[in-house]
Amino acid sequence: MKIRRPILTTSIALLAAFAPFAIAADVPKPETKLPEIKVDPAPLPANGGRSTYAPVVEKVSPSVVTIATSKLQARNKNPYFNDPMFRKYFGLPEGDENEEDAKPQKGRKRLERVGLGSGVIVGSDGYILTNNHVIDGADEIIVTIGKDKHEYKATKIGNDPATDIAVLKIDASNLPAITFTDSAKVRVGDICIAIGNPFGLTQTVTMGIVSALGRAGIERGMRAGDNTRYEDFIQTDASINPGNSGGALVDAEGRLIGINTAIFSMSGGNQGIGFAVPANLGRTIMESLIKTGKVSRGFLGVALQPLNEDLAKQFKIESTNGALVAEVTARSPAEKAGLQSGDIITEVGGKPVEDTRELQMRIASMAPGSKADLKVLRDGKDKAITVELGERPVMKGLAAAEPAKPSDPDVLDGVTVGDLDAEMRKKFDLPETAKGVVITEIDPESPSGEAGLKAGDVILEVNREPITSSKQAVDLSEKVKKEKKVLLRVSTKGQSRYVVVERKD
Repeated sequence: MKIRRPILTTSIALLAAFAPFAIAADVPKPETKLPEIKVDPAPLPANGGRSTYAPVVEKVSPSVVTIATSKLQARNKNPYFNDPMFRKYFGLPEGDENEEDAKPQKGRKRLERVGLGSGVIVGSDGYILTNNHVIDGADEIIVTIGKDKHEYKATKIGNDPATDIAVLKIDASNLPAITFTDSAKVRVGDICIAIGNPFGLTQTVTMGIVSALGRAGIERGMRAGDNTRYEDFIQTDASINPGNSGGALVDAEGRLIGINTAIFSMSGGNQGIGFAVPANLGRTIMESLIKTGKVSRGFLGVALQPLNEDLAKQFKIESTNGALVAEVTARSPAEKAGLQSGDIITEVGGKPVEDTRELQMRIASMAPGSKADLKVLRDGKDKAITVELGERPVMKGLAAAEPAKPSDPDVLDGVTVGDLDAEMRKKFDLPETAKGVVITEIDPESPSGEAGLKAGDVILEVNREPITSSKQAVDLSEKVKKEKKVLLRVSTKGQSRYVVVERKD
Protein backbone atom coordinates (compact mmCIF):
# COMPACT_ATOMS: atom_id res chain seq x y z
CA MET A 1 0.00 0.00 0.00
CA LYS A 2 1.49 3.32 -1.10
CA ILE A 3 0.41 6.61 0.34
CA ARG A 4 1.67 9.99 -0.80
CA ARG A 5 2.54 12.37 1.94
CA PRO A 6 4.62 15.48 2.60
CA ILE A 7 8.03 15.10 4.11
CA LEU A 8 10.50 17.72 5.20
CA THR A 9 14.07 18.82 4.49
CA THR A 10 16.92 17.30 6.40
CA SER A 11 20.25 18.48 7.58
CA ILE A 12 22.22 15.30 7.82
CA ALA A 13 23.94 14.77 11.13
CA LEU A 14 27.00 12.57 11.35
CA LEU A 15 26.26 9.16 12.83
CA ALA A 16 29.07 8.26 15.22
CA ALA A 17 28.28 4.59 15.71
CA PHE A 18 30.26 2.34 17.92
CA ALA A 19 31.60 0.08 15.25
CA PRO A 20 32.24 -3.36 16.77
CA PHE A 21 35.46 -5.27 16.44
CA ALA A 22 37.95 -7.56 18.15
CA ILE A 23 41.44 -8.26 16.83
CA ALA A 24 43.21 -11.55 17.32
CA ALA A 25 47.00 -11.68 17.17
CA ASP A 26 49.25 -14.12 15.34
CA VAL A 27 51.16 -15.09 18.50
CA PRO A 28 48.98 -14.78 21.62
CA LYS A 29 51.25 -15.42 24.62
CA PRO A 30 49.44 -14.48 27.84
CA GLU A 31 52.48 -15.59 29.84
CA THR A 32 54.88 -13.28 28.01
CA LYS A 33 56.35 -10.52 30.13
CA LEU A 34 55.75 -6.95 29.06
CA PRO A 35 58.80 -4.90 28.05
CA GLU A 36 60.18 -2.60 30.71
CA ILE A 37 59.06 0.77 29.36
CA LYS A 38 61.07 3.83 30.27
CA VAL A 39 58.84 6.79 31.12
CA ASP A 40 59.68 10.41 31.93
CA PRO A 41 56.41 12.26 32.66
CA ALA A 42 57.97 15.60 33.64
CA PRO A 43 56.65 18.62 31.71
CA LEU A 44 58.89 20.23 29.12
CA PRO A 45 61.14 23.03 30.38
CA ALA A 46 61.13 26.41 28.65
CA ASN A 47 63.50 26.50 25.69
CA GLY A 48 66.58 28.27 26.91
CA GLY A 49 67.78 29.64 23.58
CA ARG A 50 68.75 26.21 22.25
CA SER A 51 70.48 26.52 18.87
CA THR A 52 70.75 22.82 18.00
CA TYR A 53 68.81 19.63 18.51
CA ALA A 54 71.71 17.39 17.53
CA PRO A 55 71.99 15.85 21.04
CA VAL A 56 68.29 14.96 20.93
CA VAL A 57 68.61 13.36 17.50
CA GLU A 58 71.73 11.45 18.54
CA LYS A 59 69.83 10.15 21.56
CA VAL A 60 66.71 9.05 19.69
CA SER A 61 67.94 7.88 16.27
CA PRO A 62 69.27 4.48 17.45
CA SER A 63 65.73 3.64 18.63
CA VAL A 64 64.17 4.20 15.18
CA VAL A 65 64.41 1.27 12.77
CA THR A 66 63.70 0.52 9.12
CA ILE A 67 60.98 -2.03 8.38
CA ALA A 68 60.93 -3.82 5.02
CA THR A 69 58.04 -6.09 4.09
CA SER A 70 57.84 -8.82 1.45
CA LYS A 71 55.06 -10.91 -0.04
CA LEU A 72 55.03 -14.23 -1.80
CA GLN A 73 54.48 -13.49 -5.49
CA ALA A 74 53.65 -15.97 -8.23
CA ARG A 75 56.46 -16.56 -10.73
CA ASN A 76 55.19 -16.74 -14.30
CA LYS A 77 56.88 -18.58 -17.14
CA ASN A 78 56.63 -15.48 -19.29
CA PRO A 79 56.56 -11.90 -17.94
CA TYR A 80 54.14 -10.89 -20.69
CA PHE A 81 51.49 -13.00 -18.94
CA ASN A 82 51.15 -10.15 -16.44
CA ASP A 83 50.32 -7.63 -19.18
CA PRO A 84 46.50 -7.31 -19.31
CA MET A 85 46.59 -6.18 -22.98
CA PHE A 86 48.71 -9.22 -23.91
CA ARG A 87 46.30 -11.56 -22.11
CA LYS A 88 43.28 -9.97 -23.75
CA TYR A 89 44.83 -10.18 -27.25
CA PHE A 90 45.61 -13.88 -26.91
CA GLY A 91 42.35 -14.71 -25.15
CA LEU A 92 43.91 -15.63 -21.82
CA PRO A 93 41.72 -15.40 -18.66
CA GLU A 94 41.95 -12.24 -16.57
CA GLY A 95 44.35 -12.27 -13.64
CA ASP A 96 48.06 -12.39 -12.93
CA GLU A 97 48.53 -16.00 -14.05
CA ASN A 98 47.29 -18.30 -16.79
CA GLU A 99 45.70 -21.60 -15.87
CA GLU A 100 49.00 -23.48 -15.92
CA ASP A 101 50.72 -20.87 -13.77
CA ALA A 102 47.81 -20.81 -11.33
CA LYS A 103 48.44 -24.44 -10.36
CA PRO A 104 50.31 -24.69 -7.05
CA GLN A 105 53.79 -26.00 -7.77
CA LYS A 106 56.87 -26.18 -5.64
CA GLY A 107 59.17 -23.24 -6.20
CA ARG A 108 56.64 -21.30 -8.28
CA LYS A 109 56.47 -18.40 -5.78
CA ARG A 110 59.12 -16.10 -4.39
CA LEU A 111 59.35 -13.31 -1.85
CA GLU A 112 59.32 -9.87 -3.38
CA ARG A 113 59.87 -6.56 -1.56
CA VAL A 114 56.60 -4.64 -1.39
CA GLY A 115 57.07 -1.86 1.16
CA LEU A 116 59.32 0.19 3.39
CA GLY A 117 58.38 1.88 6.63
CA SER A 118 59.66 2.73 10.07
CA GLY A 119 59.39 1.41 13.61
CA VAL A 120 60.38 2.34 17.15
CA ILE A 121 62.22 0.11 19.63
CA VAL A 122 60.18 0.25 22.84
CA GLY A 123 61.72 -2.67 24.72
CA SER A 124 65.40 -3.52 25.06
CA ASP A 125 64.42 -7.19 24.64
CA GLY A 126 63.24 -6.69 21.05
CA TYR A 127 59.72 -5.23 21.10
CA ILE A 128 59.00 -2.72 18.33
CA LEU A 129 56.00 -0.46 17.70
CA THR A 130 54.95 0.42 14.17
CA ASN A 131 51.81 1.01 12.09
CA ASN A 132 49.46 -1.76 11.08
CA HIS A 133 49.40 -0.53 7.49
CA VAL A 134 53.20 -0.86 7.32
CA ILE A 135 53.16 -4.63 7.89
CA ASP A 136 49.61 -5.53 6.85
CA GLY A 137 49.55 -8.62 4.61
CA ALA A 138 53.30 -9.17 4.74
CA ASP A 139 54.68 -12.71 4.50
CA GLU A 140 58.09 -11.61 5.77
CA ILE A 141 59.14 -8.61 7.88
CA ILE A 142 62.78 -7.53 8.09
CA VAL A 143 63.92 -4.97 10.67
CA THR A 144 67.17 -3.08 10.07
CA ILE A 145 68.86 -1.49 13.09
CA GLY A 146 71.77 0.90 13.61
CA LYS A 147 74.51 2.33 11.50
CA ASP A 148 75.84 -1.15 10.78
CA LYS A 149 72.41 -1.98 9.31
CA HIS A 150 72.06 -5.27 11.13
CA GLU A 151 69.00 -7.15 9.87
CA TYR A 152 66.56 -9.21 11.94
CA LYS A 153 63.58 -11.27 10.86
CA ALA A 154 60.60 -10.02 12.89
CA THR A 155 57.59 -11.85 14.27
CA LYS A 156 54.25 -10.08 14.35
CA ILE A 157 52.95 -10.24 17.92
CA GLY A 158 49.66 -8.54 17.11
CA ASN A 159 47.97 -5.74 15.22
CA ASP A 160 45.05 -3.39 15.71
CA PRO A 161 43.66 -1.87 12.51
CA ALA A 162 41.29 0.32 14.52
CA THR A 163 44.22 2.43 15.79
CA ASP A 164 46.70 1.44 13.05
CA ILE A 165 49.12 0.02 15.63
CA ALA A 166 51.16 -3.17 15.30
CA VAL A 167 53.67 -4.86 17.61
CA LEU A 168 56.72 -6.75 16.36
CA LYS A 169 59.36 -8.82 18.16
CA ILE A 170 62.90 -9.57 17.09
CA ASP A 171 65.37 -11.98 18.66
CA ALA A 172 67.77 -9.47 20.18
CA SER A 173 68.70 -7.97 23.53
CA ASN A 174 70.23 -4.82 25.01
CA LEU A 175 68.60 -2.71 22.32
CA PRO A 176 68.38 1.11 22.64
CA ALA A 177 64.75 1.44 23.73
CA ILE A 178 63.14 4.85 23.44
CA THR A 179 61.83 6.74 26.49
CA PHE A 180 58.10 7.49 26.63
CA THR A 181 56.49 10.56 28.12
CA ASP A 182 52.89 11.22 29.10
CA SER A 183 51.37 12.21 25.76
CA ALA A 184 48.29 13.55 27.55
CA LYS A 185 50.46 16.46 28.71
CA VAL A 186 51.51 17.48 25.20
CA ARG A 187 50.41 21.01 24.32
CA VAL A 188 49.71 22.78 21.09
CA GLY A 189 52.85 24.78 20.31
CA ASP A 190 55.31 22.24 21.75
CA ILE A 191 58.34 21.63 19.54
CA CYS A 192 58.39 18.12 18.08
CA ILE A 193 60.77 16.10 15.91
CA ALA A 194 59.82 13.33 13.45
CA ILE A 195 62.38 10.61 12.77
CA GLY A 196 61.90 7.90 10.19
CA ASN A 197 62.75 6.61 6.75
CA PRO A 198 60.84 8.67 4.18
CA PHE A 199 61.22 7.35 0.63
CA GLY A 200 63.71 4.80 2.00
CA LEU A 201 66.10 7.54 3.21
CA THR A 202 67.10 6.16 6.59
CA GLN A 203 67.30 8.26 9.73
CA THR A 204 65.76 11.40 8.26
CA VAL A 205 64.88 14.10 10.80
CA THR A 206 62.32 16.90 10.47
CA MET A 207 61.20 19.43 13.05
CA GLY A 208 58.00 21.40 13.65
CA ILE A 209 55.45 22.03 16.35
CA VAL A 210 52.36 20.30 17.63
CA SER A 211 49.62 21.96 15.58
CA ALA A 212 46.54 20.42 17.19
CA LEU A 213 45.40 17.64 19.52
CA GLY A 214 42.52 15.17 19.48
CA ARG A 215 42.11 15.25 15.71
CA ALA A 216 39.36 13.00 14.32
CA GLY A 217 37.21 12.62 11.22
CA ILE A 218 40.08 13.39 8.86
CA GLU A 219 39.69 10.50 6.39
CA ARG A 220 39.39 12.73 3.32
CA GLY A 221 42.77 13.33 1.76
CA MET A 222 44.64 10.98 4.10
CA ARG A 223 47.43 8.78 2.80
CA ALA A 224 48.18 5.63 4.78
CA GLY A 225 46.37 4.67 7.91
CA ASP A 226 42.95 5.22 6.30
CA ASN A 227 41.55 2.24 8.22
CA THR A 228 41.96 4.02 11.53
CA ARG A 229 38.65 4.16 13.39
CA TYR A 230 39.67 5.30 16.87
CA GLU A 231 41.01 8.71 16.02
CA ASP A 232 42.75 10.83 18.65
CA PHE A 233 45.64 12.08 16.58
CA ILE A 234 48.40 14.53 17.42
CA GLN A 235 48.68 16.90 14.46
CA THR A 236 52.07 18.33 13.50
CA ASP A 237 53.64 20.36 10.72
CA ALA A 238 56.90 18.39 11.01
CA SER A 239 57.31 16.83 7.54
CA ILE A 240 55.96 13.28 7.39
CA ASN A 241 56.32 11.53 4.03
CA PRO A 242 55.77 7.99 2.71
CA GLY A 243 58.13 5.74 4.65
CA ASN A 244 57.85 7.81 7.83
CA SER A 245 54.88 5.70 8.89
CA GLY A 246 55.62 3.88 12.14
CA GLY A 247 58.47 6.22 13.03
CA ALA A 248 58.89 8.29 16.16
CA LEU A 249 57.46 11.70 16.96
CA VAL A 250 59.42 12.99 19.95
CA ASP A 251 59.43 16.14 22.05
CA ALA A 252 62.31 18.55 22.51
CA GLU A 253 63.80 16.25 25.17
CA GLY A 254 63.76 13.22 22.87
CA ARG A 255 60.82 11.48 24.58
CA LEU A 256 58.24 9.60 22.51
CA ILE A 257 54.94 11.45 22.17
CA GLY A 258 53.52 9.62 19.15
CA ILE A 259 53.86 7.11 16.33
CA ASN A 260 53.81 8.83 12.92
CA THR A 261 50.82 7.45 11.06
CA ALA A 262 49.30 9.55 8.29
CA ILE A 263 49.39 12.75 6.31
CA PHE A 264 46.65 14.93 4.92
CA SER A 265 47.42 15.37 1.26
CA MET A 266 45.59 15.94 -1.99
CA SER A 267 48.67 15.01 -4.01
CA GLY A 268 50.19 12.10 -2.07
CA GLY A 269 53.12 14.11 -0.75
CA ASN A 270 53.70 16.13 2.38
CA GLN A 271 51.68 19.35 2.61
CA GLY A 272 52.56 20.29 6.17
CA ILE A 273 49.81 18.38 7.95
CA GLY A 274 50.78 15.10 9.56
CA PHE A 275 49.23 12.90 12.23
CA ALA A 276 50.60 10.63 14.95
CA VAL A 277 48.95 8.12 17.28
CA PRO A 278 49.56 9.36 20.86
CA ALA A 279 52.21 7.40 22.73
CA ASN A 280 49.84 6.62 25.60
CA LEU A 281 47.35 4.98 23.23
CA GLY A 282 50.08 3.09 21.40
CA ARG A 283 51.45 1.75 24.68
CA THR A 284 48.00 0.62 25.87
CA ILE A 285 47.37 -1.25 22.60
CA MET A 286 50.83 -2.82 22.69
CA GLU A 287 50.47 -4.10 26.25
CA SER A 288 47.07 -5.60 25.51
CA LEU A 289 48.38 -7.41 22.42
CA ILE A 290 51.39 -8.79 24.27
CA LYS A 291 49.44 -9.95 27.33
CA THR A 292 46.26 -11.32 25.77
CA GLY A 293 46.89 -11.53 22.04
CA LYS A 294 44.04 -9.14 21.23
CA VAL A 295 42.63 -5.71 22.00
CA SER A 296 39.51 -5.73 24.16
CA ARG A 297 37.46 -2.55 24.29
CA GLY A 298 34.44 -1.59 26.30
CA PHE A 299 31.16 -1.84 24.40
CA LEU A 300 28.10 0.26 25.18
CA GLY A 301 25.86 -0.71 22.28
CA VAL A 302 24.52 2.59 21.00
CA ALA A 303 24.58 4.60 17.79
CA LEU A 304 25.58 8.18 18.49
CA GLN A 305 25.38 11.47 16.67
CA PRO A 306 26.74 14.89 17.56
CA LEU A 307 24.48 17.67 18.78
CA ASN A 308 24.06 20.77 16.67
CA GLU A 309 22.09 23.92 17.43
CA ASP A 310 18.91 22.70 15.71
CA LEU A 311 18.93 19.41 17.60
CA ALA A 312 19.67 21.18 20.89
CA LYS A 313 16.64 23.44 20.39
CA GLN A 314 14.39 20.49 19.59
CA PHE A 315 15.55 18.71 22.75
CA LYS A 316 15.13 21.96 24.70
CA ILE A 317 18.74 22.26 25.87
CA GLU A 318 21.08 25.25 25.63
CA SER A 319 24.42 23.49 25.10
CA THR A 320 25.61 21.34 22.20
CA ASN A 321 28.00 19.44 24.49
CA GLY A 322 27.30 15.75 24.93
CA ALA A 323 26.46 12.80 22.68
CA LEU A 324 22.95 12.11 21.40
CA VAL A 325 21.83 8.47 21.46
CA ALA A 326 20.23 7.85 18.06
CA GLU A 327 19.68 4.14 18.59
CA VAL A 328 20.13 1.49 21.28
CA THR A 329 21.25 -1.93 20.06
CA ALA A 330 18.95 -4.79 21.04
CA ARG A 331 20.21 -6.94 23.95
CA SER A 332 23.21 -4.65 24.40
CA PRO A 333 24.65 -3.42 27.74
CA ALA A 334 23.01 -0.04 27.05
CA GLU A 335 19.56 -1.58 26.60
CA LYS A 336 19.96 -3.69 29.76
CA ALA A 337 20.92 -0.57 31.72
CA GLY A 338 17.89 1.37 30.46
CA LEU A 339 19.43 3.80 27.97
CA GLN A 340 16.95 5.05 25.37
CA SER A 341 17.11 6.73 21.97
CA GLY A 342 16.90 10.46 22.54
CA ASP A 343 19.03 10.34 25.68
CA ILE A 344 21.93 12.79 25.72
CA ILE A 345 25.04 11.46 27.49
CA THR A 346 26.69 14.40 29.23
CA GLU A 347 29.11 12.72 31.68
CA VAL A 348 31.12 9.51 32.12
CA GLY A 349 32.58 8.76 35.52
CA GLY A 350 31.80 12.27 36.70
CA LYS A 351 33.73 13.91 33.84
CA PRO A 352 31.91 15.99 31.21
CA VAL A 353 31.53 14.61 27.68
CA GLU A 354 32.21 17.22 25.02
CA ASP A 355 31.19 15.26 21.93
CA THR A 356 30.64 11.80 20.45
CA ARG A 357 34.33 11.21 19.70
CA GLU A 358 35.31 11.83 23.30
CA LEU A 359 32.60 9.47 24.56
CA GLN A 360 33.66 6.80 22.08
CA MET A 361 37.32 7.00 23.09
CA ARG A 362 36.57 6.94 26.80
CA ILE A 363 34.24 3.95 26.60
CA ALA A 364 36.68 2.11 24.33
CA SER A 365 39.50 2.67 26.83
CA MET A 366 37.53 0.88 29.56
CA ALA A 367 37.81 -2.87 30.03
CA PRO A 368 34.87 -5.17 29.23
CA GLY A 369 33.02 -5.99 32.43
CA SER A 370 33.82 -2.65 34.04
CA LYS A 371 31.04 -0.29 35.05
CA ALA A 372 30.52 3.07 33.39
CA ASP A 373 28.64 5.66 35.46
CA LEU A 374 26.77 7.83 32.99
CA LYS A 375 24.86 11.05 33.43
CA VAL A 376 22.18 11.47 30.78
CA LEU A 377 19.68 14.15 29.95
CA ARG A 378 16.23 12.71 29.27
CA ASP A 379 13.21 14.89 28.58
CA GLY A 380 15.04 17.85 30.09
CA LYS A 381 15.95 16.07 33.34
CA ASP A 382 19.27 14.60 34.51
CA LYS A 383 19.33 10.87 35.13
CA ALA A 384 22.11 8.63 36.47
CA ILE A 385 22.62 5.29 34.71
CA THR A 386 25.29 2.68 35.39
CA VAL A 387 26.20 0.38 32.52
CA GLU A 388 28.22 -2.81 32.80
CA LEU A 389 30.22 -2.71 29.59
CA GLY A 390 30.42 -5.64 27.24
CA GLU A 391 33.20 -6.52 24.79
CA ARG A 392 33.03 -5.06 21.32
CA PRO A 393 32.06 -7.67 18.73
CA VAL A 394 33.42 -7.96 15.18
CA MET A 395 32.96 -4.85 13.05
CA LYS A 396 30.81 -4.84 9.94
CA GLY A 397 30.51 -2.06 7.44
CA LEU A 398 27.38 -0.47 6.08
CA ALA A 399 26.34 0.23 2.48
CA ALA A 400 24.83 3.58 1.56
CA ALA A 401 21.42 3.77 -0.08
CA GLU A 402 21.28 4.74 -3.76
CA PRO A 403 19.31 7.80 -4.93
CA ALA A 404 15.89 7.03 -6.34
CA LYS A 405 14.48 8.22 -9.65
CA PRO A 406 12.24 11.29 -9.60
CA SER A 407 8.63 10.57 -8.76
CA ASP A 408 5.47 12.24 -10.02
CA PRO A 409 6.09 16.00 -9.74
CA ASP A 410 2.58 16.42 -8.34
CA VAL A 411 3.44 14.36 -5.25
CA LEU A 412 3.40 16.72 -2.25
CA ASP A 413 7.03 17.51 -1.36
CA GLY A 414 8.23 14.82 -3.77
CA VAL A 415 8.03 11.86 -1.37
CA THR A 416 6.05 8.61 -1.45
CA VAL A 417 5.90 6.27 1.55
CA GLY A 418 4.58 2.75 2.00
CA ASP A 419 3.93 0.15 4.66
CA LEU A 420 6.65 -2.37 5.51
CA ASP A 421 5.00 -5.40 3.92
CA ALA A 422 6.81 -8.43 2.49
CA GLU A 423 7.13 -6.82 -0.94
CA MET A 424 8.74 -3.66 0.42
CA ARG A 425 11.10 -5.57 2.72
CA LYS A 426 12.31 -7.64 -0.22
CA LYS A 427 12.61 -4.67 -2.58
CA PHE A 428 14.69 -2.58 -0.19
CA ASP A 429 16.41 -5.48 1.61
CA LEU A 430 14.91 -4.58 4.98
CA PRO A 431 14.96 -7.09 7.88
CA GLU A 432 11.84 -8.47 9.53
CA THR A 433 12.69 -6.49 12.65
CA ALA A 434 12.47 -3.15 10.80
CA LYS A 435 9.60 -0.93 11.96
CA GLY A 436 8.13 2.29 10.64
CA VAL A 437 7.32 3.33 7.05
CA VAL A 438 9.64 3.11 4.06
CA ILE A 439 10.30 5.84 1.51
CA THR A 440 9.49 4.19 -1.83
CA GLU A 441 10.09 7.14 -4.17
CA ILE A 442 11.61 10.57 -3.85
CA ASP A 443 12.23 13.49 -6.18
CA PRO A 444 15.95 14.33 -5.85
CA GLU A 445 15.14 17.98 -6.58
CA SER A 446 12.57 18.19 -3.81
CA PRO A 447 13.53 19.65 -0.42
CA SER A 448 13.73 16.12 1.02
CA GLY A 449 15.82 14.81 -1.86
CA GLU A 450 18.24 17.73 -1.73
CA ALA A 451 18.59 17.19 2.02
CA GLY A 452 19.70 13.58 1.54
CA LEU A 453 16.68 11.34 2.12
CA LYS A 454 16.67 8.33 -0.18
CA ALA A 455 14.36 5.56 -1.30
CA GLY A 456 14.72 2.72 1.19
CA ASP A 457 15.13 4.99 4.21
CA VAL A 458 12.74 4.08 7.01
CA ILE A 459 10.97 6.78 9.04
CA LEU A 460 10.77 5.63 12.66
CA GLU A 461 9.44 8.69 14.49
CA VAL A 462 7.90 12.07 13.87
CA ASN A 463 8.39 14.53 16.74
CA ARG A 464 9.37 11.65 19.06
CA GLU A 465 6.15 9.73 18.26
CA PRO A 466 6.82 6.20 16.91
CA ILE A 467 5.44 5.40 13.44
CA THR A 468 3.87 1.99 12.82
CA SER A 469 1.96 2.50 9.54
CA SER A 470 1.80 4.78 6.53
CA LYS A 471 -1.69 5.89 7.58
CA GLN A 472 -0.32 7.05 10.93
CA ALA A 473 2.54 8.80 9.12
CA VAL A 474 0.07 10.70 6.95
CA ASP A 475 -2.01 11.64 9.97
CA LEU A 476 1.04 12.96 11.79
CA SER A 477 2.20 14.88 8.72
CA GLU A 478 -1.14 16.65 8.74
CA LYS A 479 -0.60 17.68 12.34
CA VAL A 480 2.82 19.21 11.67
CA LYS A 481 1.86 21.04 8.46
CA LYS A 482 2.09 24.47 10.05
CA GLU A 483 5.27 23.77 12.01
CA LYS A 484 8.50 25.30 10.71
CA LYS A 485 10.73 22.52 12.03
CA VAL A 486 10.05 18.88 12.86
CA LEU A 487 12.24 16.25 14.48
CA LEU A 488 12.45 12.95 12.59
CA ARG A 489 14.16 9.71 13.45
CA VAL A 490 15.23 7.90 10.28
CA SER A 491 16.89 4.52 9.74
CA THR A 492 19.22 3.79 6.82
CA LYS A 493 20.27 0.17 6.36
CA GLY A 494 19.58 -0.63 9.99
CA GLN A 495 21.28 2.41 11.52
CA SER A 496 19.15 5.26 12.81
CA ARG A 497 19.76 8.96 13.32
CA TYR A 498 17.84 12.07 14.35
CA VAL A 499 17.41 14.88 11.86
CA VAL A 500 15.79 18.26 12.20
CA VAL A 501 13.79 18.96 9.05
CA GLU A 502 12.81 22.45 8.02
CA ARG A 503 10.00 23.19 5.62
CA LYS A 504 10.74 25.50 2.69
CA ASP A 505 8.73 28.67 2.56
